[in-house]
Amino acid sequence: MSKIQDYSVVYFGNDWFAENRTSSHHIARRLAQLVPVLYVETPGIRAPQATGRDLRKIWRKIRAAFEPPRKIGEQFYLATTPQIPFRKLPFVSALNQRLGVYLTRRAMRRVGAGRWISWFVVPHPEALARHMGEALTVYYCIDDYSAFPGMDVARIQAADDRLSKRADVLFVASPALVDAKRKLNTNVYFSPHGVDFDLFSRASDPATEPAPETRSLPRPVIGYFGVLGDWIDYDLLVWLSHQRPQWTFMFVGYTSGDVTPLRECPNVVLAGAKPYEELPRWAHAFDVAIYPNRLTRQTKHANPLKIREYLATGKPIVSITTPVTIQFKDLILLADTKEDYLAAIECALNEDTPERRSARMNAVAATSWDARFRETVETVEKILTAS
Repeated sequence: MSKIQDYSVVYFGNDWFAENRTSSHHIARRLAQLVPVLYVETPGIRAPQATGRDLRKIWRKIRAAFEPPRKIGEQFYLATTPQIPFRKLPFVSALNQRLGVYLTRRAMRRVGAGRWISWFVVPHPEALARHMGEALTVYYCIDDYSAFPGMDVARIQAADDRLSKRADVLFVASPALVDAKRKLNTNVYFSPHGVDFDLFSRASDPATEPAPETRSLPRPVIGYFGVLGDWIDYDLLVWLSHQRPQWTFMFVGYTSGDVTPLRECPNVVLAGAKPYEELPRWAHAFDVAIYPNRLTRQTKHANPLKIREYLATGKPIVSITTPVTIQFKDLILLADTKEDYLAAIECALNEDTPERRSARMNAVAATSWDARFRETVETVEKILTAS
């Protein structure tokens, strides 16, 4: 890996301190152990809403954009380059590019001179690619971004396509997107998510202290951790809670969708966002872990990190059927209707065994983020050597 160590990386991602931990965070943190990394937060992938939260966020990011990079690790720096989201206005795209190039180059100069690699994990700042004086452009495509709720579908898809074409190397996390990306770029590599196995396997360790709030919950506990967004099937969850009022349905994570129907269910616990490192203590209480997304274009094209984290906990899992979850059909229970979902949870509760728990954990034990990162860097090394 000596070749990449001759460079620094300017890394365009989502909010570093966002409530949900993504592949973006795992890869960036490991890169910073190898080379100097300037992590550039690029808010603006979706148009802001007229909410207090969004308005406060806009103001924080505008202020942060004119501050010098913050050192958040030994050779890890954080800067912010907002992307103005109102792209339908004729001058916005050009302004985003000029402002983004100016702010990013200024941050790069403050971090240090030398040769740079630009590394994108979000598509909307694509106009900055190959304008940073970089020797190589990497695009690590995690999701079908234009399928996310609240997106300007045509514009985000166009940005994603342009960045896919412009990148010197393109990593794709979802198997459902690989063929489409290969039509845009000849250097496409399938790079599925890793998992922090050592962390999440603690959920099945008897020595793990459960979160205090979970100790007195009525059993069984049907659990979920992750963002509660618009992609969640709330109708399904409310129906399940009504069908089994003696069960506890616990949701651990930040709420971005309308969870009012869930709040009205007496056997539903909305625990809120918790630190990433604390999730195994909450999952320790799960009798069954669920993946209750609606079946949408976003879900079909996603490679949910959550499934691998659930498998690492060893807990029984019930999920909707998607191109990714069907790959684990021997390890998790799949359901496509409300009735099937309930029956699958019942089955998971009644038929789980230590052998099945071990099989789930063993399926992801060798797919750590460290292993995925090594594969990614080795590929970048080959491209650098050939260039």
